[in-house]
Amino acid sequence: MNTRLHTELWTSWASLLRSYAAAHGLTSTHHAIVEVSAEQITLRVNDRWLRFMPCEMQHSGESPAPFMLHEDGTVTFHPHHQPAVSLAMDIAAEQFARQMLTEAG
Repeated sequence: MNTRLHTELWTSWASLLRSYAAAHGLTSTHHAIVEVSAEQITLRVNDRWLRFMPCEMQHSGESPAPFMLHEDGTVTFHPHHQPAVSLAMDIAAEQFARQMLTEAG
């Protein structure tokens, strides 16, 4: 994947995480913060975090797992002890945001 396309997908991924975290925050007593840089995107809720890097993701307190953005607008990730999952970026972002905000309380 060329650098410009990766940058666009990375920016889109951060935007989707922000949007879904805000939406799920409307019905939660918790607030999510999304921190973005060229090297990582971190979704924080209370003392828990979920960090995405170009080739891996990591939940607070766990070891990194593979993560990849694809040109077709999908993401592939490997939940620990489970087979790889591929989803559309928006579906994956919604699931990650929901999981972080519902597990926070």
